[in-house]
Amino acid sequence: MNHIVPFLAHLAITAFSLWLASRIFKGLKFDNNRSLVIAALLLGIANAVVKPILILFTLPLTLLTFGLFILIINALMLLLVAALVRGFRISGFWTAFFASIFVSVLSLVFGAIISTGDPGGEIPLPTDRGAVWL
Repeated sequence: MNHIVPFLAHLAITAFSLWLASRIFKGLKFDNNRSLVIAALLLGIANAVVKPILILFTLPLTLLTFGLFILIINALMLLLVAALVRGFRISGFWTAFFASIFVSVLSLVFGAIISTGDPGGEIPLPTDRGAVWL
């Protein structure tokens, strides 16, 4: 129960950011609220699973561009989600590119506003003396 509230808060922030992006960018459309929520959920999963793998595979290019290639990866994540979710359409790469920047910044701002913890704080680890942490 301890982890469900932050998960739901992050899902709501992502869904709101996507909804607002669909109001601002003409090429980003949702058919209904169900596709919006599913897109927000899949975007979170894609950012947690697929994005780190893509960053790892494109690390030389990312380093060469001083990290700007991550913006391309963010746009690709949004296009991937649009391809998987029925009722979510993006008109092209540049719409996905600018919408992903907008969603990222908006999610960062709202996440910082509702954050209850200290972002620079330490992560508590279990104090079991018999366990070995690698």
